Amino acid sequence: MIYNQLGRTDLKVSSLCLGSMTWGTQNTPAEGHMQIDMALDHGINFIDTAEMYPTTPLSKQTQGDTERIIGEWNAATGRRSDVIIATKVSGEGYKNVRDGAPISPSTIKVALEASLRSLRTDYIDLYQLHWPNRGSYMFRKNWHYDPTAQDRTAILDEMNEILECLEGYRREGKIRHVGLSNESAWGTAQWLRVAEGHKLPRMASIQNEYSLLCRLFDTDLAELAHNEDIGLLSFSPLACGLLTGKYSADGQPPNGSRKSINDDLGGRVSARLWPAIGAYQTIADDHGLDLGQMALAWCIRRPFMASVIFGATSLPQLENSLRSMELNLSDEIMASIDETHRIHPMPF
Repeated sequence: MIYNQLGRTDLKVSSLCLGSMTWGTQNTPAEGHMQIDMALDHGINFIDTAEMYPTTPLSKQTQGDTERIIGEWNAATGRRSDVIIATKVSGEGYKNVRDGAPISPSTIKVALEASLRSLRTDYIDLYQLHWPNRGSYMFRKNWHYDPTAQDRTAILDEMNEILECLEGYRREGKIRHVGLSNESAWGTAQWLRVAEGHKLPRMASIQNEYSLLCRLFDTDLAELAHNEDIGLLSFSPLACGLLTGKYSADGQPPNGSRKSINDDLGGRVSARLWPAIGAYQTIADDHGLDLGQMALAWCIRRPFMASVIFGATSLPQLENSLRSMELNLSDEIMASIDETHRIHPMPF
């Protein structure tokens, strides 16, 4: 396993991070615990979760169950110190948590205390802001994103207020480091600028979608990540299973799979999608590779990557993904991937 420094923190995170959002709906607590055990046995030291999990489907009734499953594992094993735990406070618009209230000192207080109880821990290693209050272009919102109604002064004041709140919890020892999710280059730069100007916690990471099929991070955010030491924690590196080869344009999705529950996979399924997947499948086939392993190995090699967050609904799936660490993608494979990206730049 390769370990990377997380931003400018003292944390060294495994290049693969175990995602947990299926635990509590698609996976039982026992299955979640077995996944943690297997991941740790293979050198993973990093688990990502969120107060809003599990997903697929999302519901008010199950909200928070994933954190509680991790907490049960912490309590049963006594291995809290063996894992770096990242969780997130939900933001504006997600009605299942605090009726969609925006992130603020008051919502952070409620959310953080609940996460600590659920996770059965005294501290959270990486506390992330799940969604910018001003909105985001992630989750296919880039097609109609319009920031012109934003109030710059109000945004910066809000950032300062939130960072002051997080600093208080850092001093109390309840959080160690802070990070972002679903952020833009401008937004990330402002968080860094406010933190530096007021000596407040510095964002260590940004968790955005990134895969062979979703490469919005490759330009401005990649430059920012390099120059400002902000590590990418990529979610959906397998594009919700689309990059495993288990789905097809006209086939029935496997029972219990994410696509069997959410047919368009959050807007990812489009007419442009299947030719792109077919092209990447051809590269994998030509070199005798598993498509999912190739997709993960490619993500791991990206120069701005801190850790690649992947999930599984079964131990065989988890074990298959772990084998991506064994792959050494040749220059020929990397060139073929680059050429395919030029042909299929925005499949969704």
